[in-house]
Amino acid sequence: MSDGAADLPPKPPARPDRVSLWRYVKLFRADILSAQPARLYRAWMAEFRTPFFRSYLVNDPALIRRVLNERPDDFPKSDRVGAGLRPLLGNSVFLTNGAVWKRQRRIIDPAFEGGRIRDTFPAMWAAGEAAVARIGRLADGQPVEIEAETSHAAADVIFRTLFSIPIDNAIAAQVFDQFRAYQRSQPILNLAAFVPGPRWMPRFFRAETRRTARVIRGLIGQLVATRLTEIAAGQAADDLATKIMTTADPETGARFDKAEMVDQVAIFFLAGHETSASALAWTLYLLARYPDWQDQAAAEAQGLAAHFGTMSRLKVTRDIFREALRLYPPVPMMVREAACPETFRDRAVRPGAQVVLSPWHLHRHARIWDNPDGFDPGRWGTVAGKECARDAYMPFSTGPRVCTGAGFAMVEGPLLLAMLLRDYRFAVVEGRVPVPVAHLTVRAADGIWLRITRR
Repeated sequence: MSDGAADLPPKPPARPDRVSLWRYVKLFRADILSAQPARLYRAWMAEFRTPFFRSYLVNDPALIRRVLNERPDDFPKSDRVGAGLRPLLGNSVFLTNGAVWKRQRRIIDPAFEGGRIRDTFPAMWAAGEAAVARIGRLADGQPVEIEAETSHAAADVIFRTLFSIPIDNAIAAQVFDQFRAYQRSQPILNLAAFVPGPRWMPRFFRAETRRTARVIRGLIGQLVATRLTEIAAGQAADDLATKIMTTADPETGARFDKAEMVDQVAIFFLAGHETSASALAWTLYLLARYPDWQDQAAAEAQGLAAHFGTMSRLKVTRDIFREALRLYPPVPMMVREAACPETFRDRAVRPGAQVVLSPWHLHRHARIWDNPDGFDPGRWGTVAGKECARDAYMPFSTGPRVCTGAGFAMVEGPLLLAMLLRDYRFAVVEGRVPVPVAHLTVRAADGIWLRITRR
C-alpha cells in the first residue's frame, strides 16, 4: 500500500561528494544527515580521512555483525560522540565500556525482562490517557506542532514507569522543562569529536549546556534520594527505579549507589523519552501523509482495552511503527572504535579508527531494501521484508549492546499511537513538509505540524 516513488516521505538533501574538512565539520555540527554524500545509500563501506583519525562507515551486514554481535569487545564505544553528552549522562551505561558496562547491564537488564514490561503497562496506559486528554484541547483543525506533544507524552511515560509520578509532578515538570533547554544548547558533536585528547582535555561546552545538565542531574538526585529513603523504610513503589536500585550485581553483590543511579536515570530519561518522542512524532506524520494506513490503524484501535493482552491485536499498528523506525530511526548513527588491527573489505583498519554504523543509511540502503525511501508497512508481512529486517534493521542497535529498553519501546510506541488514533484524525498542513535533521535524535528542523480533529 505504499504510494511508491511518486510520493516519498521527506529525506534530507545530501552534500557533494568532496568538501573541505572545515566545511564537513560545520555541516556535521549542524546536522549529521545532510552532511553525508548520497553514495552512502548504496555503498557497503566508505572511508573518511581527517588529520586526526580515520573513520569507516559500514553498511555491509557481515561487517556489522562482526562489530556488534560477534566481537563487540574488540569494538568498544567511541568517546568522540559520548564526550559531548558526559555533562548530562556522567558514567552511565550509554557511555561505558568493558567491565564497567557489563556490571551496569547485569544490574539494569532484569528490570526490563519478561513480565517486568507487562508490569509497566498500567503506567503506560495512564500516560496514554493523559496524552489523549491533552490532545483533545488541540483537536480543532488548527496547525499543531506535534513533536512538543509527543515529547510531553513520552516524558510522562518515563516518570510514571520509573518513579510512579506523572509529568505534572513538580520535580518531573522541572526536569522536562530543563531538558528542552538542554536540547537547544547541545549539538550532537562538539570539538572533542574531531580533535583527539585525554578525558581531562577541555571540551568547550556551552555555558547553557553545563547549566541545564547540572540542574537536571540535581533534580534527578532528589528523586533518587527520596526513593532510597522509601526503600529503606519498606515503602517504595514497585516500579522500575525500585527494581534497579534493589538489584544486586550477581557477581559482586553490590548495588548502584546514589551517584551511579543518577547517571542511569539520566540516560533512561534521554533514551526513553527523546527517542520515543521522535519515533511517535514521525509515525503520526507518516500516517497523516498516508491516510489509508491511518484508517487501518484507527479501526484496529477501536477494541483497545486497559490490559496488556490488548497489545496482541495491534498488528497493523506495530508494523506501521516498525516502518517509521526504519525511515526515521531516532538514533541515526552509532560510533565504535577499533581496538586492534582489522581488515574491512580488503582494507586495513588501524587501532583507534572510528567505525560508524548508520541505521539511517542501512535502513534506506538501495541494494538491500525494495522501495527504500518509500513508506510501506506491508513489507513487514513479506518474506523479503523479514529477511531485510534480519540483515539491515537495527533501530535499537543489536548484539550484546542492544538497547535494554527495546521491548519497552515496542510496547509504548504502538500503544500510545493506537490510543491517539482511536479518538483523533491527523492530517498534514499544506506547505509545511518537515525536514529531518539529527540533533540528539532525528527530529524536524522546524517541527512537525499537523491538523488534529476528532473522529
